[in-house]
Amino acid sequence: MKIKNKINLYIFSVLFGLGLTSCVQDLDIQPIDPSTVQTFNEPDVFAKVYAAWALTGQQGAAGNNDIDIDDEGRFSLFRTLWVTQQLPTDEAICAWGDIEVVTMNRSSFTSTNPALKGLYARLYFVVTIANHYLMQTDGSTDAELVKKRAEVRYLRALAYYYLMDVFGNVPFTTTVSSEAPQQILRADLFTWLETELKEMEADMYDVKAAPYYRLDKAAVWLLLSRMYLNAEVYTGTARWNDAAIYAKKVMDSGYTLASKYKYLFMADNAGTIDGSSVNNAPNEIIYPIAADGVKTKNWGSIIFLIDATRTDDMPTWGTTGGWGGNRARVSLVKKFFPDGNVPASADLTVQAKDDRALLYSNDRSLLISDVTKFKEGISVQKYWNIRADGGATSDIEFPDTDIPFMRVAEAYLTYAEAVVRGATPIAGYSALQAVNAIRQRANAKQLTTVDKDVILDEWSREFFFEGHRRTDLIRYGYFTGNNYNWDWKGGVANGTSLPAYLNLMPLPADDLNANANLTQNPGY
Repeated sequence: MKIKNKINLYIFSVLFGLGLTSCVQDLDIQPIDPSTVQTFNEPDVFAKVYAAWALTGQQGAAGNNDIDIDDEGRFSLFRTLWVTQQLPTDEAICAWGDIEVVTMNRSSFTSTNPALKGLYARLYFVVTIANHYLMQTDGSTDAELVKKRAEVRYLRALAYYYLMDVFGNVPFTTTVSSEAPQQILRADLFTWLETELKEMEADMYDVKAAPYYRLDKAAVWLLLSRMYLNAEVYTGTARWNDAAIYAKKVMDSGYTLASKYKYLFMADNAGTIDGSSVNNAPNEIIYPIAADGVKTKNWGSIIFLIDATRTDDMPTWGTTGGWGGNRARVSLVKKFFPDGNVPASADLTVQAKDDRALLYSNDRSLLISDVTKFKEGISVQKYWNIRADGGATSDIEFPDTDIPFMRVAEAYLTYAEAVVRGATPIAGYSALQAVNAIRQRANAKQLTTVDKDVILDEWSREFFFEGHRRTDLIRYGYFTGNNYNWDWKGGVANGTSLPAYLNLMPLPADDLNANANLTQNPGY
C-alpha cells in the first residue's frame, strides 16, 4: 500500500477555521495543484497531522484520497481500526458481504484483507506527515512550535502504538526518505514509544490547558498506562505497577467522568464548543476525534458507528442513514443479561439496571443463526446524532458527534485490572473502588468484590463498540485458543478454538512485496 504522493512534494491546504483556537472540527479541505506551490506551510501540515485521524482526503466527504485505495470512506483510519478491533471479537458482528467484513467476522483475515491494507496505510500516512513536520521544524525554540512539535510527536507515537498492537514487528522510520525502512521488533518499538512519550511530556500542554481538540499531558499518561497494561503481550514482561501509576495520574489529572454515560456519544459531546450548556462530556474525553455535519464530512468516521447500527424501525437517531450492518453478538448482550432473558424493548437500560445497556431488542432475536440478517442479534444504539440539550444538529446526513477516542474511564479500569493483577494500590485506593466509580456513573449495582474476569466484563460493558475489545481479549489470553468461546467465533455458530498466530494481524502483502526488509508474521 502506498501513500499517494511523496511527502516532500505533498502540499496540504488544510486551513483552520476557528481563528486562534486552531480547531480541527473546522478544517476545510481543498484540493491544490502541487506544481504551483513547493513551500512548507507549517500551520497547514500541523493541521493535517490531526486531520488524518478525522478525515480521509482533501475534498469534502470524499475526493482526492490521502492514500491509494478505492472507496476512501470504507477504508478510513477509524473505520478500519474499528473493524479490526471489534468484528473478530465477542462484541460485534456485521451482516454485510464485503470481503473485509466477512473475514473479520470469522477471524479468517489474510495479508490481502483490504481493511488491514487500509489501516496500515492510514497509520503510515500519519507517521509520514508527522515525520515531515518534525524534520521541517527541527531545532525550533519558538514556544508555540515546541508545543506543536510535541503534539505531532504524540500523534506519530499513537500511530506507531496501533501498528505495534495490530501488526507486531513493523517498518520503522522517523524521517522522510526514499530508502525502504527497516523492520523493528515489537519489544524495541515499545521501548522507543516509552522513551518518546516521556520525552515529549514536558512540552505538551498542561492538563486541560490546550485548545479543545488538541492534546495535553493526560493523553501521554493514558497512552503510557495502556502500553504498560499490555506490556506482557508486547515485550514478554509485565508492567502492572507502571500501568497503575500512570492510570492514577490520569484519574487525578482533572479529567472527570461525565455526569451521564450517554452524553459521551451524542451530537453535542464537545460541550460548550458545540454551544451546549447541558452536555459535560468534555470533562471526560481526553482525545476527541472531531466530526461536524458541515465542516468535517467523512463516510468513515462516526457516521459509520451511527448508521451501520440502525434501521428505520429503531428510535430516531438523528441522521437519514440506516445501513443495517453491525449489531451485538450474544456474548455482549449477556454482559448485561447473564441469563439470556432479554425483554423486547426500545431501550434496555431500565431492564438491565445499567445506563450503558444502550441496546434495542424489539423485533430482534438474541441468537444469530444467519449472520447476514441484521435483525438476528440485538441492535446497538450507543451513538447518536442527537443533542443532549435538545437543539438542532448542523446536518441530517453527516453527524456532529465527535468520536470519544480516549477518555478518562479507561484509566479507572486500567488501574483496577493492574491492581488485581498485582500492582501496589496507590494511596490505599482499591481496584473495587475504581470499578465501582465507573458503575456508579452508570447507575449500576455496586459490586462487593472484583477479580480479573469481572473486570474484563466491565471493560466490555463500559467500552463496547469503541475499538478496544481485540486488545483486551489478547491480554487475557482469550482471543485465540479455547479458554473462552463466543457465538460465531472463528465463523462457527457455537464458537471454535483459534490458532495463536491470529493474535497478530498479517502485514499487508503489498508492502511485503515493495519492501525487502520485511518478514511476514508467522502463520500467514
